[in-house]
Amino acid sequence: MSTTHAVSFELPSFEPITGRYLNLTLRGRPHRVYVEEAGAGVPLLCLHTAGADTRQYRALMNDPDILARHRVVAFDLPWHGKSSPPAGWRDEAYALTTQDYTEAILTVADALTLERPIVMGCSIGGRMVLHLALTHAQRFGAAIGLQSGAHVEPYYDLEWLDRSDVHGGEVCAGIVSGLVGPGSPDEHRWETLWHYMQSGPGVFKGDLHFYTADGDIRERVGDIDTTRCPLWLLTGEFDYSCTPQDTEYLAQRIAGAQWQIMKGMGHFPMSEDPARFLAYLRPVLEEASAARARSVLG
Repeated sequence: MSTTHAVSFELPSFEPITGRYLNLTLRGRPHRVYVEEAGAGVPLLCLHTAGADTRQYRALMNDPDILARHRVVAFDLPWHGKSSPPAGWRDEAYALTTQDYTEAILTVADALTLERPIVMGCSIGGRMVLHLALTHAQRFGAAIGLQSGAHVEPYYDLEWLDRSDVHGGEVCAGIVSGLVGPGSPDEHRWETLWHYMQSGPGVFKGDLHFYTADGDIRERVGDIDTTRCPLWLLTGEFDYSCTPQDTEYLAQRIAGAQWQIMKGMGHFPMSEDPARFLAYLRPVLEEASAARARSVLG
Protein backbone atom coordinates (compact mmCIF):
# COMPACT_ATOMS: atom_id res chain seq x y z
CA MET A 1 0.00 0.00 0.00
CA SER A 2 1.50 3.28 -1.06
CA THR A 3 1.31 6.47 0.96
CA THR A 4 1.00 9.88 -0.66
CA HIS A 5 2.85 12.70 1.04
CA ALA A 6 1.78 16.30 0.48
CA VAL A 7 4.57 18.60 -0.65
CA SER A 8 4.30 22.21 0.40
CA PHE A 9 5.96 25.01 -1.51
CA GLU A 10 5.56 28.72 -2.08
CA LEU A 11 4.05 29.86 -5.33
CA PRO A 12 6.51 31.53 -7.73
CA SER A 13 6.47 35.30 -7.44
CA PHE A 14 8.17 38.26 -9.02
CA GLU A 15 9.99 40.89 -6.97
CA PRO A 16 8.97 44.53 -7.54
CA ILE A 17 12.32 45.38 -9.16
CA THR A 18 12.33 46.33 -12.85
CA GLY A 19 15.57 46.17 -14.86
CA ARG A 20 16.21 47.93 -18.17
CA TYR A 21 19.09 48.90 -20.40
CA LEU A 22 19.73 52.59 -20.95
CA ASN A 23 21.61 53.68 -24.07
CA LEU A 24 23.59 56.86 -23.53
CA THR A 25 26.85 58.61 -24.35
CA LEU A 26 29.63 58.91 -21.78
CA ARG A 27 32.97 60.54 -22.47
CA GLY A 28 31.92 60.79 -26.12
CA ARG A 29 31.39 57.02 -26.47
CA PRO A 30 28.13 55.04 -26.65
CA HIS A 31 27.35 52.92 -23.60
CA ARG A 32 24.67 50.42 -22.66
CA VAL A 33 24.02 50.88 -18.95
CA TYR A 34 21.87 48.55 -16.86
CA VAL A 35 19.39 50.27 -14.53
CA GLU A 36 17.12 48.81 -11.84
CA GLU A 37 14.33 50.56 -10.00
CA ALA A 38 11.37 49.95 -7.76
CA GLY A 39 8.78 51.98 -5.88
CA ALA A 40 7.39 55.48 -6.34
CA GLY A 41 7.84 58.83 -4.67
CA VAL A 42 10.95 60.73 -3.65
CA PRO A 43 13.80 59.55 -5.91
CA LEU A 44 16.63 57.72 -4.16
CA LEU A 45 19.68 57.11 -6.37
CA CYS A 46 21.96 54.34 -5.05
CA LEU A 47 25.64 53.87 -5.93
CA HIS A 48 27.30 50.46 -5.53
CA THR A 49 30.75 49.66 -4.19
CA ALA A 50 33.98 49.03 -6.12
CA GLY A 51 33.90 45.96 -8.34
CA ALA A 52 30.24 45.23 -7.55
CA ASP A 53 26.82 46.15 -8.96
CA THR A 54 23.20 47.04 -8.21
CA ARG A 55 22.46 43.69 -6.57
CA GLN A 56 23.90 45.12 -3.37
CA TYR A 57 20.67 47.12 -2.97
CA ARG A 58 18.32 44.15 -3.42
CA ALA A 59 16.90 44.39 0.13
CA LEU A 60 16.25 48.11 -0.18
CA MET A 61 14.36 47.51 -3.42
CA ASN A 62 12.19 44.88 -1.77
CA ASP A 63 11.21 46.82 1.34
CA PRO A 64 7.49 47.75 1.11
CA ASP A 65 7.73 50.72 3.47
CA ILE A 66 10.59 52.30 1.55
CA LEU A 67 9.00 51.57 -1.85
CA ALA A 68 5.79 53.24 -0.72
CA ARG A 69 7.71 56.50 -0.27
CA HIS A 70 10.64 56.31 -2.65
CA ARG A 71 11.48 55.60 -6.25
CA VAL A 72 14.65 53.61 -5.62
CA VAL A 73 17.06 53.62 -8.56
CA ALA A 74 20.43 51.89 -8.93
CA PHE A 75 22.63 51.34 -11.97
CA ASP A 76 25.70 49.31 -12.84
CA LEU A 77 28.61 51.55 -13.70
CA PRO A 78 30.13 50.83 -17.12
CA TRP A 79 32.34 47.71 -16.89
CA HIS A 80 30.28 46.46 -13.91
CA GLY A 81 27.50 43.89 -13.55
CA LYS A 82 25.28 43.93 -16.63
CA SER A 83 26.78 47.15 -18.01
CA SER A 84 29.36 46.20 -20.63
CA PRO A 85 32.56 48.16 -21.27
CA PRO A 86 32.51 50.45 -24.31
CA ALA A 87 33.57 49.10 -27.70
CA GLY A 88 37.34 48.82 -27.95
CA TRP A 89 37.81 48.05 -24.26
CA ARG A 90 40.34 45.33 -25.04
CA ASP A 91 42.87 48.01 -26.03
CA GLU A 92 42.72 49.96 -22.78
CA ALA A 93 43.14 49.54 -19.03
CA TYR A 94 40.11 50.52 -16.97
CA ALA A 95 40.74 53.22 -14.36
CA LEU A 96 37.83 55.10 -12.79
CA THR A 97 38.29 58.86 -12.40
CA THR A 98 36.25 61.45 -10.52
CA GLN A 99 35.28 63.05 -13.83
CA ASP A 100 34.12 59.76 -15.37
CA TYR A 101 32.19 58.79 -12.25
CA THR A 102 30.47 62.16 -11.94
CA GLU A 103 29.46 62.21 -15.60
CA ALA A 104 27.94 58.74 -15.39
CA ILE A 105 25.81 59.65 -12.36
CA LEU A 106 24.56 62.98 -13.70
CA THR A 107 23.85 61.54 -17.15
CA VAL A 108 21.80 58.66 -15.72
CA ALA A 109 19.93 61.03 -13.39
CA ASP A 110 19.08 63.32 -16.31
CA ALA A 111 18.02 60.44 -18.56
CA LEU A 112 15.64 59.17 -15.87
CA THR A 113 14.41 62.73 -15.10
CA LEU A 114 15.23 62.39 -11.41
CA GLU A 115 14.39 65.73 -9.81
CA ARG A 116 16.88 66.51 -7.06
CA PRO A 117 17.16 62.89 -5.93
CA ILE A 118 18.56 61.81 -2.61
CA VAL A 119 21.88 60.23 -3.53
CA MET A 120 23.25 57.37 -1.43
CA GLY A 121 26.51 55.56 -2.08
CA CYS A 122 28.74 53.06 -0.31
CA SER A 123 32.55 52.84 -0.29
CA ILE A 124 33.62 54.39 -3.62
CA GLY A 125 29.98 55.47 -3.84
CA GLY A 126 30.30 56.98 -0.37
CA ARG A 127 33.35 58.92 -1.52
CA MET A 128 31.50 60.07 -4.63
CA VAL A 129 28.62 61.32 -2.45
CA LEU A 130 31.10 63.78 -0.93
CA HIS A 131 32.20 64.97 -4.38
CA LEU A 132 28.60 65.43 -5.50
CA ALA A 133 27.65 67.34 -2.35
CA LEU A 134 30.64 69.62 -2.94
CA THR A 135 30.48 70.27 -6.68
CA HIS A 136 26.87 69.54 -7.64
CA ALA A 137 24.86 70.42 -4.54
CA GLN A 138 22.11 72.00 -6.65
CA ARG A 139 21.43 68.68 -8.37
CA PHE A 140 20.62 66.68 -5.23
CA GLY A 141 18.04 67.05 -2.50
CA ALA A 142 20.23 65.33 0.10
CA ALA A 143 23.17 62.94 0.34
CA ILE A 144 23.75 59.81 2.41
CA GLY A 145 27.28 58.44 2.61
CA LEU A 146 27.75 54.83 3.63
CA GLN A 147 31.33 54.01 4.59
CA SER A 148 32.38 57.46 3.34
CA GLY A 149 36.03 58.35 3.74
CA ALA A 150 37.91 61.33 2.34
CA HIS A 151 40.87 59.12 1.40
CA VAL A 152 42.36 55.69 2.01
CA GLU A 153 45.91 54.46 1.49
CA PRO A 154 46.23 51.02 -0.17
CA TYR A 155 46.69 48.44 2.56
CA TYR A 156 47.45 45.50 0.27
CA ASP A 157 49.29 44.95 -3.01
CA LEU A 158 46.85 46.09 -5.70
CA GLU A 159 48.75 44.16 -8.39
CA TRP A 160 47.19 40.91 -7.10
CA LEU A 161 43.80 42.17 -8.30
CA ASP A 162 44.62 41.68 -11.99
CA ARG A 163 47.11 38.91 -12.68
CA SER A 164 46.96 36.11 -15.20
CA ASP A 165 48.26 33.52 -12.73
CA VAL A 166 45.54 33.93 -10.08
CA HIS A 167 41.74 33.79 -10.05
CA GLY A 168 40.89 37.48 -9.97
CA GLY A 169 37.36 37.06 -8.62
CA GLU A 170 38.45 34.87 -5.74
CA VAL A 171 41.28 37.26 -4.88
CA CYS A 172 38.87 40.21 -4.84
CA ALA A 173 36.40 38.34 -2.62
CA GLY A 174 39.21 37.20 -0.34
CA ILE A 175 40.47 40.74 0.12
CA VAL A 176 37.06 42.21 0.98
CA SER A 177 35.90 39.24 3.08
CA GLY A 178 37.52 40.73 6.17
CA LEU A 179 35.50 43.91 5.71
CA VAL A 180 32.19 42.14 6.35
CA GLY A 181 30.91 42.52 9.90
CA PRO A 182 31.59 39.44 12.06
CA GLY A 183 27.93 39.05 12.99
CA SER A 184 26.51 39.36 9.48
CA PRO A 185 24.25 36.45 8.50
CA ASP A 186 26.06 33.82 6.43
CA GLU A 187 23.45 34.00 3.67
CA HIS A 188 24.09 37.69 3.07
CA ARG A 189 27.82 37.52 3.74
CA TRP A 190 28.34 34.93 1.01
CA GLU A 191 26.03 36.61 -1.47
CA THR A 192 28.01 39.83 -1.01
CA LEU A 193 31.25 37.94 -1.67
CA TRP A 194 29.74 36.14 -4.68
CA HIS A 195 29.15 39.50 -6.33
CA TYR A 196 32.84 40.25 -5.95
CA MET A 197 33.82 36.90 -7.41
CA GLN A 198 32.00 37.88 -10.60
CA SER A 199 33.78 41.17 -11.22
CA GLY A 200 35.41 41.58 -14.64
CA PRO A 201 39.21 41.37 -14.95
CA GLY A 202 40.86 44.52 -13.62
CA VAL A 203 37.57 46.26 -12.72
CA PHE A 204 38.02 46.22 -8.95
CA LYS A 205 41.60 47.43 -9.39
CA GLY A 206 40.41 50.17 -11.75
CA ASP A 207 37.83 51.39 -9.24
CA LEU A 208 40.54 51.65 -6.61
CA HIS A 209 42.29 54.22 -8.81
CA PHE A 210 39.45 56.54 -7.80
CA TYR A 211 39.32 55.28 -4.21
CA THR A 212 43.04 55.51 -3.40
CA ALA A 213 44.28 58.29 -5.70
CA ASP A 214 42.11 60.34 -8.05
CA GLY A 215 39.17 60.76 -5.66
CA ASP A 216 41.17 62.08 -2.68
CA ILE A 217 39.02 64.88 -1.25
CA ARG A 218 40.73 65.53 2.08
CA GLU A 219 41.65 69.14 1.30
CA ARG A 220 38.15 70.05 0.11
CA VAL A 221 35.62 68.40 2.42
CA GLY A 222 35.45 71.51 4.59
CA ASP A 223 33.92 73.37 1.65
CA ILE A 224 30.82 71.12 1.54
CA ASP A 225 27.79 73.29 2.32
CA THR A 226 25.15 71.20 4.06
CA THR A 227 22.65 74.05 3.82
CA ARG A 228 22.65 73.41 0.06
CA CYS A 229 22.94 69.62 0.19
CA PRO A 230 22.20 68.09 3.62
CA LEU A 231 24.57 65.22 4.41
CA TRP A 232 24.23 62.09 6.56
CA LEU A 233 27.09 59.66 7.21
CA LEU A 234 26.49 56.05 8.32
CA THR A 235 29.48 53.82 9.02
CA GLY A 236 29.83 50.24 10.25
CA GLU A 237 31.92 49.83 13.38
CA PHE A 238 33.92 46.87 11.96
CA ASP A 239 35.20 48.57 8.80
CA TYR A 240 38.96 49.03 8.55
CA SER A 241 38.74 50.53 5.03
CA CYS A 242 36.55 53.42 6.16
CA THR A 243 36.84 53.40 9.94
CA PRO A 244 34.59 55.13 12.46
CA GLN A 245 37.53 57.50 12.99
CA ASP A 246 37.49 58.37 9.28
CA THR A 247 33.82 59.30 9.58
CA GLU A 248 34.46 61.36 12.70
CA TYR A 249 37.19 63.19 10.73
CA LEU A 250 34.59 64.18 8.14
CA ALA A 251 32.02 65.19 10.73
CA GLN A 252 34.53 67.51 12.39
CA ARG A 253 35.28 69.24 9.09
CA ILE A 254 31.86 69.41 7.43
CA ALA A 255 29.62 71.84 9.29
CA GLY A 256 26.12 70.44 9.73
CA ALA A 257 26.94 66.86 8.70
CA GLN A 258 25.07 64.28 10.75
CA TRP A 259 26.72 60.94 11.47
CA GLN A 260 26.21 57.64 13.21
CA ILE A 261 28.24 54.46 13.74
CA MET A 262 26.26 51.32 12.94
CA LYS A 263 26.86 48.66 15.57
CA GLY A 264 27.87 45.19 14.42
CA MET A 265 28.22 46.19 10.77
CA GLY A 266 31.08 46.22 8.29
CA HIS A 267 31.86 47.78 4.92
CA PHE A 268 28.80 46.55 2.98
CA PRO A 269 25.85 47.36 5.28
CA MET A 270 23.07 47.27 2.67
CA SER A 271 24.03 43.80 1.44
CA GLU A 272 25.81 42.05 4.33
CA ASP A 273 23.08 42.61 6.96
CA PRO A 274 20.04 44.23 5.31
CA ALA A 275 17.64 44.05 8.25
CA ARG A 276 20.07 45.71 10.65
CA PHE A 277 20.99 48.32 8.05
CA LEU A 278 17.39 49.25 7.23
CA ALA A 279 16.73 49.93 10.91
CA TYR A 280 19.44 52.61 10.75
CA LEU A 281 18.45 53.91 7.32
CA ARG A 282 14.70 54.44 7.73
CA PRO A 283 14.88 57.43 10.13
CA VAL A 284 17.67 58.97 8.05
CA LEU A 285 15.55 58.67 4.89
CA GLU A 286 12.67 60.41 6.66
CA GLU A 287 14.94 63.30 7.65
CA ALA A 288 16.55 63.48 4.21
CA SER A 289 13.15 63.49 2.48
CA ALA A 290 11.95 66.31 4.71
CA ALA A 291 15.13 68.30 3.99
CA ARG A 292 14.70 67.73 0.28
CA ALA A 293 11.06 68.86 0.40
CA ARG A 294 12.08 72.11 2.08
CA SER A 295 14.75 72.79 -0.53
CA VAL A 296 12.47 71.98 -3.47
CA LEU A 297 9.69 74.21 -2.13
CA GLY A 298 12.17 76.92 -1.28
